[in-house]
Amino acid sequence: MKRLSLLLFIVFSFSCAELKDFAGNMPSGGLSQMQIANGLKEALDNGIHKQVSKLTETDGFYRNELVKILLPAELQKVESGLRSIGLDNLADEGIRALNRAAEDAVGRATPIFVSAVKEMTFADAKSILLGDDRAATAYLEDKTNKKLYDEFNPVIKSSFDRVGADQIWTNLINRYNSIPFVEKVNPDLTDYVTNQALHGVYTMIAEEEKEIRNNVAARTSNLLRQVFALQDNKE
Repeated sequence: MKRLSLLLFIVFSFSCAELKDFAGNMPSGGLSQMQIANGLKEALDNGIHKQVSKLTETDGFYRNELVKILLPAELQKVESGLRSIGLDNLADEGIRALNRAAEDAVGRATPIFVSAVKEMTFADAKSILLGDDRAATAYLEDKTNKKLYDEFNPVIKSSFDRVGADQIWTNLINRYNSIPFVEKVNPDLTDYVTNQALHGVYTMIAEEEKEIRNNVAARTSNLLRQVFALQDNKE
């Protein structure tokens, strides 16, 4: 994801003068500006397709323990109450519906990331280059969080409607609220799942960024190895 940021900023946002300035501030290792740009573009493509795109697949959230959406705290007692009376399948169905909605929404992320990279300045890029293992992810999170929320939220609401999640959770909550002496609950699940989907996206991008920054074996082409060798030697 260092690749994500770096490739994004060079390919999409720099003027010729900025690109020349960038090249003059880091060792070239015999690579042309075009090779560096192409290597960064390859890294970006890998980051998006290997991580963000995975989350859009069926069970992309549900079977990934790093990002699986569990019930909010106020509903965990609903889950426990249902399981205590033998309704495990109903609880599982409800959790799966939350994750399905997130999987539907994440497809909206890629063009917003590209737009954020177009806005990246040389100062941003330099900061990311010299930053920690999550520097590029932090940049994208800062630039895209609100836009992604606004995109994800209606998709998640629509997904809930389409798969019947609203009805599933209405049934679950009604069953729970009918248990004697329990405190009744009524959380805003659309907002909750939207924020959990955002957390999942940034978590997976951060995983890819860390891998590329620290594991030479993750640089899967000769060009990537050459370009990111420059990053290794930046100090």
